Amino acid sequence: MCDTCGCNITRGNQHLIAPGGKLHKTEQGNEALSVLKNLLSENDHMAAHNREHFDRHGVFAVNLMSSPGAGKTSLLEASVDALSDRYRIAVIEGDLETENDAQRIRSRGVEAVQITTGSACHLDAHMVHDALHQLKLEDVDILFIENVGNLVCPASFDLGQHRNVTLLSVPEGDDKPSKYPVIFRAADLVALTKVDLLPVLDDFSTQRACDNVRALANTSPVLELSVKQSDTMEAWLEWLDQEVEYHRQRCQRGETLQPRIQPDGARLHALAT
Repeated sequence: MCDTCGCNITRGNQHLIAPGGKLHKTEQGNEALSVLKNLLSENDHMAAHNREHFDRHGVFAVNLMSSPGAGKTSLLEASVDALSDRYRIAVIEGDLETENDAQRIRSRGVEAVQITTGSACHLDAHMVHDALHQLKLEDVDILFIENVGNLVCPASFDLGQHRNVTLLSVPEGDDKPSKYPVIFRAADLVALTKVDLLPVLDDFSTQRACDNVRALANTSPVLELSVKQSDTMEAWLEWLDQEVEYHRQRCQRGETLQPRIQPDGARLHALAT
């Protein structure tokens, strides 16, 4: 968790603990714990603020999480190609360095804002809020947030999104939900990617992967897809269509939707309130 690796302090929130910042001074003897809890609390307040912006403009926000190389950007490219005729799409990209992924998205005519996190292995709500200033939300129907490649920390930070999607690629192995339960518990949808490789990586079982997700008491959809096999993309695109429609109905009723919060993260967040 981020209280042990130290990545809870990011470029997005470090102003809070800098001299003169809101959290610069803490009670004596409890500085480390207080900073962590207060940063989590501030993150949640900013996430709620982001979500209000999304709801006010009718934007459906999706957080994509996975290990590096699982195919998040490739999935976004294929989704943009398939959906751009009926939805206005924007993307926020998170990486430690470079604008490589944002450039790939922009080449398809979609606005993409790159967040470079430096040493932080996840995005937080403050980073996303800063990125939103570069987007015209009134011109967006779906906002994809591609989180930093990491199977641990991203699941603990609410960004203001409505849904979490966790990717698991065939080369990674079907046991990853058991090894990294936090991020798979947080998933509102699990996408098994690169299934075109199953004939050559036959030690990966999609059934075992699904069973491992279910063993975490997560009943969310588990989809098998490959951007190289267009027919496998249909269920993913149908899920997005359905979620966008549900979101529009919620906005009309003045309701909102929060993503699944994994149990460990929920306990940390409870301490922060």
